[in-house]
Amino acid sequence: MHIDQLLATVDEQAAQPVTRMSIAAGWGQGRTVFGGITAALAFRAIEKRLAAPRVLRSLTTNFVGPLASEQEFEINVDILREGRSATQALASIVQNGKTTTVCQACFGDARPSKIAVQDQRSHHMPQPAKANFLPQIPKVTPKFLRHIDLAKQEGGWPFTGKRHHTIGGWMRFKQPPANISDAHLIALIDAWPPTILQMLKWPAPASTMSWNLEFIHPHRPVSGENWFAYQALTRQASDGYGHTEADIYDSYGELVAISRQVVAIFD
Repeated sequence: MHIDQLLATVDEQAAQPVTRMSIAAGWGQGRTVFGGITAALAFRAIEKRLAAPRVLRSLTTNFVGPLASEQEFEINVDILREGRSATQALASIVQNGKTTTVCQACFGDARPSKIAVQDQRSHHMPQPAKANFLPQIPKVTPKFLRHIDLAKQEGGWPFTGKRHHTIGGWMRFKQPPANISDAHLIALIDAWPPTILQMLKWPAPASTMSWNLEFIHPHRPVSGENWFAYQALTRQASDGYGHTEADIYDSYGELVAISRQVVAIFD
């Protein structure tokens, strides 16, 4: 099922107090649904319940427990506050009576301001010509990557025993969506493996505990066929937890999002 079909399922229930749906096994990641698509659907449910469209500034997601594919779940939304220019909202995903995911979204419309600081960061990765895609290895490569192209240019793939702990490359959907919304970008950004997994020589379970995304505005519109650049580093890792940060750029080289994650690893 294409990501646009999943988002459309949420859109169709916008008038309902609770969104009910399931996700096919093709979006799986081990024993749970891919976290990026989970967060994207929770965000979309929030977005559809706003009184009016607003600009997403940040999304914080806590992955509380596994969300099983092929089983119905519900998305509950609570609009905490809607002010003149800002909105805070909360979404929770519940399956079989247990909360699996919690997302808090912060929206803020543009306002006149004398403060203007332009981001000066950039990357130096050329767009893929002959892409170094993540290989599809049965029972190793997550199923959801059938939907997403990752073209790595820096760092290593998981479980290759590298000494470094950074990753850089490009990403896009294999089948271009009709347009790139914030929900699409949320799903894309989470597709990359944690930076620390490349340091291991054999497979080990790992999961994101919390994930914070900050969205940079304004930025230019992009099409569903555009590549997005991704550069991630490990800030610190010990005691079975890693703290990572990533910058995400559009195909014009402009920063569009900043990602921060706490990853638990069971090696």
